[in-house]
Amino acid sequence: MSDRSESNVDLDKIEADRQRIRRTHLRHQDDRPATSARGVHHLALLSSDVERTVRFYQGVLGFPLTDIFENRDYRGSNHFFFDIGNGNLLAFFDFPDLDLGPYAEVLGGLHHVAISMPPDQWESTRARLEDEGVDYQLESGTSIYFRDPDGARLELIADPLGEMYGARVG
Repeated sequence: MSDRSESNVDLDKIEADRQRIRRTHLRHQDDRPATSARGVHHLALLSSDVERTVRFYQGVLGFPLTDIFENRDYRGSNHFFFDIGNGNLLAFFDFPDLDLGPYAEVLGGLHHVAISMPPDQWESTRARLEDEGVDYQLESGTSIYFRDPDGARLELIADPLGEMYGARVG
């Protein structure tokens, strides 16, 4: 977490805006309409090395590879998927010969993917990350932040779906 005490950001204005948005747009769960979505079908990230990505996501994180096939939009590119629970998939593309640059955090881009795990799986995955020498940051006792082999930022959270640090968010 960054310390913004030296920043020129007007924290009082940000908090006032947050409260205004909350009052204007946030409805109590009982008054909230049902979503039009069924859930996340898949999130798609980029991979520079398919086998290394499979070894990391399946071997270290414990997400089974469910399929791999040629990307319909780019001949020679793979599109492959991992099961992250509840029918949700984490997908990847590789783009051979496109000379993609390293991961970068940009507006409209990915900040991180947060994946919920039961506490026992969270602990065993944390141990595997340590065994593999993956640097990570532990936050609030239930979140592990780290980067995959291509630099994408991931969070493993031991809180149940719809909760964050003991509070309902869904």
